[in-house]
Amino acid sequence: MADERYLDLSVTAFLDGLATRERAPGGGSAAALTVAFAAGLVAMVARSSRVVWDEAPGIAAQALALQDRAAALAGSDAEAWDEAVSALSAAGNGGSAEGNGARRDFELEQKLARAAAIPLEIAELGADVALLAADAGEYGNPAYRADAAAGAALAAGGARAAAHLVEVNLGMRAGDERLERARASEKAAAAAAERLLAAIG
Repeated sequence: MADERYLDLSVTAFLDGLATRERAPGGGSAAALTVAFAAGLVAMVARSSRVVWDEAPGIAAQALALQDRAAALAGSDAEAWDEAVSALSAAGNGGSAEGNGARRDFELEQKLARAAAIPLEIAELGADVALLAADAGEYGNPAYRADAAAGAALAAGGARAAAHLVEVNLGMRAGDERLERARASEKAAAAAAERLLAAIG
């Protein structure tokens, strides 16, 4: 599936692609689309709350912008991960040219950094969506509060999955600023979801 545009696939085709033995799409792509689905739910709740919530149009616009960003990262993550795995494999085999060890190491580091940067962005988007969902659940149309809670829970799950991928792709480097940002996003998303779920429980 590496050459296909994931957003052009049917849901069934994408799910079939996840279930293959190919390494992409994988967890990062699934997390990105989970956050995108969550943002769509927030937009729906906001659009259904215009009568009762003055900020609803702005929240809907923000949610749709986040949805677009998260959805686009599904393909970017798959591409970055595929390139990183290929580079790791080449490094493990010693590469194809002598005397280029430093250059190979630099290129590998760059590809691993990109493979961590994209799930980091997914985690941060997940936190943003979860916070919007919490607001939508609190101030929006009560008839759609369960949808807002579902959006918050999905966003939190996507953020958690993406934060884990950041940790894996960075080789679990304690103190790395990127890892700290990913964990902070995971916590913020979880807190927003828990707050809303508790409020409607």
